[in-house]
Amino acid sequence: MGDSLGKLFTITSFGESHGRCVGVIIDGCPAGLAIAEEDIQKELDKRKPGASAAATTRMEEDKVEVLSGIWSGVTTGAPICLLVWNRDIDSSEYEKNRFIPRPGHADYTALMKYGGFSDYRGGGRFSGRITAGFVMAGAVAKKLLGLLDIEVLAHTVEIGGIRARPKEFAEIKENVLKNPLRCADPEAAEEMAGLLEKVKAEGDSLGGIIEGVAHNVPVGLGEPVFENLDGELAKALLAIPAVKGVEFGAGFSVAGKRGSENNDPFAIRDGRIVTLTNNAGGILGGISTGMPIVVRVAVKPTASIAQSQPTVDIQEMKEVSLALKGRHDVCIVPRAVAVVEAMMAVVLCDFAMRAGLIPRVIK
Repeated sequence: MGDSLGKLFTITSFGESHGRCVGVIIDGCPAGLAIAEEDIQKELDKRKPGASAAATTRMEEDKVEVLSGIWSGVTTGAPICLLVWNRDIDSSEYEKNRFIPRPGHADYTALMKYGGFSDYRGGGRFSGRITAGFVMAGAVAKKLLGLLDIEVLAHTVEIGGIRARPKEFAEIKENVLKNPLRCADPEAAEEMAGLLEKVKAEGDSLGGIIEGVAHNVPVGLGEPVFENLDGELAKALLAIPAVKGVEFGAGFSVAGKRGSENNDPFAIRDGRIVTLTNNAGGILGGISTGMPIVVRVAVKPTASIAQSQPTVDIQEMKEVSLALKGRHDVCIVPRAVAVVEAMMAVVLCDFAMRAGLIPRVIK
């Protein structure tokens, strides 16, 4: 019941971590959009494990296959089905510890909710592996948003307490893919990499913060009160496994500000109404203001660690300890950057269609 997102541009996620494949069905994409497999593959490649200490050793090819909805490089108006195959699978540790829930994972809650019938291998539906489908959907959404000159970009701003220095949009765009940590501050990225090496050697993991920015978003996107723009963005971003918090603009720091500090004064620049600051993060009353949409997500440390942790054996009903073996990311943040970008694009595309800004047939 909870595997679909969106009203007019609707995505439905399918697949499990160690099943045959993972993918997405996109319904409502206009006909006539020029899009090649290479456009989708380019986004998928951003999600692949990099050459850093942060990444898993599970090396999936993640080559997109288009099953329907795109013909001769153009969308047909039919549902688009995109998938990648799971090939580099090792389920042995999961079989051995089937009834010993891993701390920090959804093993226990999934077992209780689905009566033991859910696919537990690699975390099943609750694995970060399913986000490959999110990224494929985001690739299509980005192409549609490009018709409106809307640009979405995400980058790593913190790992393990090491913060990147603030950068302008153009500098982020230029630098974000120059290192495997997807950080636009090269000095901070180097420091983060050193910390990751240290933490990996200790059998532990790290979390961090990703910032997403959307430029050229028109005024008026959002459907208050229950389908406001920031609410739907937060919902989509919290669907990314490991995301535990979302903030817009000045975020939680507004709690310590005065109104005179937090309000964004209006002004006219080049015949356009703008705000002189952007503490609201480009959204007021659940509606886009025309300023850049700025959102940050908190990503928890990877739950799978090599250190021994207390847990329980559900079959034996006794307390045990578990040290995990397997191929896990020390820090999921760098790979989640592409996913944050994708989910922002999907939501913005849906709202742009609701506002009538994207036609049902593109000519």
